Amino acid sequence: MEKNQKIILATAALITLGLLFIEPFFALIALVFVLVLLMSFHIMEDTMSYPLVTAELSEDAREIIVINTGTARAQKIHVALVPLDIEFEVASLDPDEESGFSLPSMVLEAKAVVTYENAEGQRFQRSYSLTALGAGRDPTEPLFPIFGRR
Repeated sequence: MEKNQKIILATAALITLGLLFIEPFFALIALVFVLVLLMSFHIMEDTMSYPLVTAELSEDAREIIVINTGTARAQKIHVALVPLDIEFEVASLDPDEESGFSLPSMVLEAKAVVTYENAEGQRFQRSYSLTALGAGRDPTEPLFPIFGRR
């Protein structure tokens, strides 16, 4: 935990203790705010250095676009397109960087299985449905991994 976060939590705890002597109900409300701060800091630490590589189909369905939407460098990226039997590799992608792979023809529907590593060598694997006629991203999936969902 960073120094600024510790200062904020200590200040919030002191305010909560001060409110306990004034009105216990206000102290309980402040305690809820302190717990929310603790949870927020925990989520921030969990997602601070997390690569998240996504694969999308371009508008003309002739290119696979691989994007690192995470907060850390992704390396040794391997993409397999099922059932097209096409595989390709990307050496590394920094956060918010993208790379494209041209396809020999248009793709109507496929699945991209993406395998990659972070700087510590931890491996991740995700799969994405690629379709030329619909949206490529699940709207119910969180934008960043929370509570250990990766």
